[in-house]
Amino acid sequence: MKENMWNPLHLKSLNHISLLCRSVEESINFYQNVLGFVPIRRPGSFNFDGAWLFGYGIGIHLLQSEDPEKMPKKHEINPKDNHISFQCESMGAVEKKLKEMGINHVRAMVEEGGIHVEQLFFHDPDGFMIEICDCDNLPVVPLAGEMARSCSRVKLELLQQQIPPLVGPSVRRN
Repeated sequence: MKENMWNPLHLKSLNHISLLCRSVEESINFYQNVLGFVPIRRPGSFNFDGAWLFGYGIGIHLLQSEDPEKMPKKHEINPKDNHISFQCESMGAVEKKLKEMGINHVRAMVEEGGIHVEQLFFHDPDGFMIEICDCDNLPVVPLAGEMARSCSRVKLELLQQQIPPLVGPSVRRN
């Protein structure tokens, strides 16, 4: 493999996130019925309870907590907390559906150079933060170089070819 300073580990994509759950069944229901993930086969060699789901090009691995009562409970929806974010086609449709499902959520807005990005934040059954946004409105502008893309159309390899490295082998570090 060719050495690449922008991708030293030769990563290709996000594969999955793992989440510890009070109840795997309750979390399966949430990720399947609220977010549209599909349960997939999980290796039978695991000696612990869990489930795998897949959607939007990523997996979510749910892991049953060994002591669910000791898991911290989050009540306040804080957009600055750890979260996973999904882009959507219609913020209005998402907010309407969340209200219909009785899912408590917080609305936020990001403004940059006249571009507005709407965000909705809510918790899964275990308090893990979910964000739904129309982030595709905000261009991805690398700190070096001049190429701008939208979130959903970033082509890492193209960026890597067109943007000179910030620190190269010929740069001396103190």
